[in-house]
Amino acid sequence: MTVGRKIAGAAAAAAVVYAAWVRPRLMRWGATDEEAAGPYPGAELVPGGVRSGAMAVTIGAPPDQVWPWLVQMGSDRGGWYSWDRLDNAGRPSAREVHPEWQDLAVGDQLKFWAPGRGLTDAYQVAALEPNRFLGLHGYSDLLGRTLDPKQPRPSAYMEGLWGFLLNELPDGRTRLVISGYQAFRPRWLERFVVYWLYIPVVWPMQARMLAVLKRNIERAAGA
Repeated sequence: MTVGRKIAGAAAAAAVVYAAWVRPRLMRWGATDEEAAGPYPGAELVPGGVRSGAMAVTIGAPPDQVWPWLVQMGSDRGGWYSWDRLDNAGRPSAREVHPEWQDLAVGDQLKFWAPGRGLTDAYQVAALEPNRFLGLHGYSDLLGRTLDPKQPRPSAYMEGLWGFLLNELPDGRTRLVISGYQAFRPRWLERFVVYWLYIPVVWPMQARMLAVLKRNIERAAGA
């Protein structure tokens, strides 16, 4: 067997393992069947969108103690609670609730740091129900340039709703469920991105976010 055939065989085997075992588990990291496939707010905000994966964590604090950490997100505010060197220019995300970052309203723009571009408007607050749901809307062309959602959709674009849903548990804890909706055009791009790129890009960042939020919020609640 030639080296080329060995490489092709290994790649095919890896693709099968990814499709059959790795991807299904990472697409619903920590989430129950209901959280992954049940009703989720914000579908109407992404016309023609499909449900994204779901990730969830139980936090040992009630929703009103979780909410302030969500509303202060943004690279020019409290950060994104993930790998700060990758998404926040190395600036540490907030480790406490900051009163000056608690004012948030539908229509506000949240900034994201990107290599080579610096701070840029990345998400618009599209849904805000205090202590319950925060929906961040992103809409751009394939080069990442922001588009106007009031204008007709072009033939090629990326659109998504990044949602943070808080479900109160009877014992004063909270289930934080991160999910949403996404649309990529043309549709072949959607199939490729959602199936092969979504998890390798999103999972490491979002898993870190959930872990940091849980740690920080529970530490603050204990204090």
